[in-house]
Amino acid sequence: MNDTLILGAVAYDPKVVTIWDGFLQWFRAHGLPFDYVLFHNYERQVEQHFAGAIHVAWNSPLAWLQAERLARAKQRQARAIAMRDTDQDLTSVVVVRADGPVRSVADLRGKRVGVGAADSPQATMIPLEHLAALGLQAEKDFAVRRFDVLVGKHGDHVGGERDAAKALLAGEVDAACMIDGNSLLFAQEGTLPRGSVRVLTQTKPYDHCNFTVLDGAPAPLVQRFTELLMGMRYDDPAVRPLLDLEGLKAWRPGRTSGYALLEQACDRFGWLQPFLRQMGA
Repeated sequence: MNDTLILGAVAYDPKVVTIWDGFLQWFRAHGLPFDYVLFHNYERQVEQHFAGAIHVAWNSPLAWLQAERLARAKQRQARAIAMRDTDQDLTSVVVVRADGPVRSVADLRGKRVGVGAADSPQATMIPLEHLAALGLQAEKDFAVRRFDVLVGKHGDHVGGERDAAKALLAGEVDAACMIDGNSLLFAQEGTLPRGSVRVLTQTKPYDHCNFTVLDGAPAPLVQRFTELLMGMRYDDPAVRPLLDLEGLKAWRPGRTSGYALLEQACDRFGWLQPFLRQMGA
């Protein structure tokens, strides 16, 4: 297997096949033996990464933390080698109805907060950590209503956030959590008509997906993969369609400093422990 770089990705949408088929053709045309494997969920992808089935994992932020903590427990090393420019310095927001009674974070006490899927960093984990840091504990100071769309995809599918937004307008919840980009999307598409909601509070910046490798990955293939990524240019007509499909203008070197908020959330609420126990860590 070490003569071909094998990448793992999670199939959160049918377009994932189109995306990685396109990258496969481009990588092979540039001399990199490349193939990919799709997984139903991130937990299986992390498991199979440690089993040696893949060399590189296109990981969600939660999957990165799962891999990094598991590597530490097993005395191995995990590295984030690359990420999209659009994966850096994101924020999530808690929105409320513009005509509603909630005027401050303190007003959420005793109220209902809609979140995305249970394992969504941007629509559940990080917003709940943000509210906890502001003095409001989930399920103690306010009720949480989860919109569990495609659990296992770690919030890659927008559905849970959209359902939370709809519930907010319908009066089923008093606030809704979502990544800031989706709040703009929902305004554009009419899910949250302009002027119908306002931002109650916004999280600090955080990072999203990255390409993760473990110690023992074939170094020459990983190096060539990284070099090719960093050399992709948006003004190249052969490259632009691939980058558009994957939602970026340029690849950036991987960094891990942007996962501090999610790590705090996981430590506060114990969200990593079930997976780590399952993996024998």
